Amino acid sequence: MAAPTVLAFLPLPLLLLAAFSSASASAHPNSFRPIVPLRLQALLQQQQRRRASSDAKLVSAAADGTNSTAQPFTTHYFPQELDHFTFTPNASMLFRQKYLVNDTFWRRPRRGGGGGAGPLFVYTGNEGDIEWFATNTGFMFDIAPKFGALLVFIEHRFYGESLPFGDDSYSSAETEGYLTSTQALADFAILITGLKRNLSAETAPVVVFGGSYGGMLASWFRLKYPHVAIGALASSAPILQFDHITPWNSFSDAVSQDYKSESLNCFSVIKAAWDVLDERGSTDTGLLELSKLFRACKSVKHADSIAGWLQTAFTYTAMVDYPTPANFLMDLPAYPVKEMCKIIDGFPAGADILEKVFAAANLYYNYTGDQACNQIESDSDDSSSSLGLSGWGWQACTEMIMPMSTSNASMFPPSSFSYEDTSNACFQSTGVRPRPHWITTEYGGYRIDKVLKRFGSNIIFSNGMRDPWSRGGVLKNISSSIVALVTEKGEHGNLRRKKKKKKKNVRSLWHFSLFTYVQLLAIAFVVRGASSGPQIRDR
Repeated sequence: MAAPTVLAFLPLPLLLLAAFSSASASAHPNSFRPIVPLRLQALLQQQQRRRASSDAKLVSAAADGTNSTAQPFTTHYFPQELDHFTFTPNASMLFRQKYLVNDTFWRRPRRGGGGGAGPLFVYTGNEGDIEWFATNTGFMFDIAPKFGALLVFIEHRFYGESLPFGDDSYSSAETEGYLTSTQALADFAILITGLKRNLSAETAPVVVFGGSYGGMLASWFRLKYPHVAIGALASSAPILQFDHITPWNSFSDAVSQDYKSESLNCFSVIKAAWDVLDERGSTDTGLLELSKLFRACKSVKHADSIAGWLQTAFTYTAMVDYPTPANFLMDLPAYPVKEMCKIIDGFPAGADILEKVFAAANLYYNYTGDQACNQIESDSDDSSSSLGLSGWGWQACTEMIMPMSTSNASMFPPSSFSYEDTSNACFQSTGVRPRPHWITTEYGGYRIDKVLKRFGSNIIFSNGMRDPWSRGGVLKNISSSIVALVTEKGEHGNLRRKKKKKKKNVRSLWHFSLFTYVQLLAIAFVVRGASSGPQIRDR
């Protein structure tokens, strides 16, 4: 969502145009760019690695977050209408919307009456191809047998293969204009209703699941279509990251706190690195030396490119600070923030501060050691043309306006946010101006505790406080059925499969963590209307 950078400075050109900021290429921007969603960041990193190494291979994540074989599913396509809210000539145009189904555990409806069917657990697709989300949402596969549930993963319009205008889907604002969250929610409602009818399972309850943007959609779907879904589990869903509901500096402060909690020295080193980087990168000679120090594939032209490269590493590592090794985004060890700080703290007194931060960031970019160099600056004609990135760029320039800034307390350079600058930049790059307050108008957000307590029900908001996005999420119970499950050391997107313990004498069926079991109980309450959940039986 920034241009030509992903996160904050010039490097990693990927989301929109430089239009997203009023900053120049030669100085620190005065605005904090929006963060690229994890799926798109994963695509970006794969593209960067391919360019940096000719024999780099794509890493495919499986349902348990490893390279093992993913749970099976079948691929289907639904004839979806282009526009659900108007009766213009193009409104009834159809496109093929992709969805995946796993019926391994489904309790099918009884013959004749159609009753007795198991529930449908439906994943509301995010900003990317649906297979990626299906193979990284192992929690749904874990709990499906306990409920006899049918698993359905629906791809979001304008992503993956669900392109209403094919390769021309991003050709102009006239085609991209059909990419909105409200259209996506209507897609989900129509597809779910049609699927239940075709399966003779009209009475089967539906629970929607989602993580990150998908979690936002899941919670909004429950509010907008309560007659279609009786409950929702929204994981790491920053539905309060709009307008002035959440402090604009909360995201960067949360990232900083993750590092500070591991080591005050680690935090201080990173905080001090930006001025040193600016000073050394102020001359051509300095830039050449920095290019060598950071092992750039090509000589770096701007010090801000390196700054953005570093900030990307520190920010996304905080977002995927999983307690086990994972390749969800990059190949990383368990607790990668802790490991980064160990690297910084392990340097002897008097060591070059930039050597410290480079070594730490290298854990994110090259933990496996297979990258000969780092792709810090990219050509202007690279992956910014990616359809997925174009899609989120459009959404970030129309309705998904999440203001972000950086305070003096952060380990990142201070920055601000301007609605006016964002509007002008978006108009320059897309030809349309954003509606920065539309999300709160359409879905609410202000005084959410009082509003939802009066009419909402059956929504589970789960957040891990190590996740920077958690600050924009629902962190307190709203009612007896709108609950917030919060773990102090939890990370972003906790719908991943819980790994089995390796001890031979462990008898529990899945070895669920307490947090996951609480989720299971909450979902049981929604599906069965009972106060007690399914029993986890020992073998």
